[in-house]
Amino acid sequence: MKKIILSLFTIIALSTSAQKVAFIESEYIFGKVKTYAQAQENIEKISQEWHKDIEDRMSLLDQQYKKFQAEQSLFTSQMRQEKIQEIESKEKEIASLQQKRFGPNGDLFKKRQELLQPITSRMLDEVQKIAQAKNYDMVLDKSAGGALVYASARTNISDEVIKAMGF
Repeated sequence: MKKIILSLFTIIALSTSAQKVAFIESEYIFGKVKTYAQAQENIEKISQEWHKDIEDRMSLLDQQYKKFQAEQSLFTSQMRQEKIQEIESKEKEIASLQQKRFGPNGDLFKKRQELLQPITSRMLDEVQKIAQAKNYDMVLDKSAGGALVYASARTNISDEVIKAMGF
């Protein structure tokens, strides 16, 4: 919905006045930045290590479960319950580790932010400098589906919309 509104706003803005609009291709830019590629490789390596660790833990748990199934007839009822609880506890531990590593705000997300954010911020700073120097009103990112990367403050009509709404 935001993209539709943004696209509509862009079309209206372009059609009502002669505004200078430029675009970038962030994927192309990042492809030319060696430190970005190195950071991506580092992130991929870390991700693979964490995936392997979790897979190893799951494999060990699977072996433990199969062993339990094969030997459970030898256990007393209480021993069976204890083994089941132990297996369930390890399952929860693995699920928790997966969430910690790969969840929405997990370690991988944080590592990606730590390594890529400085490069992204620098690119956006440079886009803003160039846009201001060349008097562009807007800069769109072709790689991000036309996402707005920079907008001149003079093209912001938010206050006018609020006023028109009676607020």
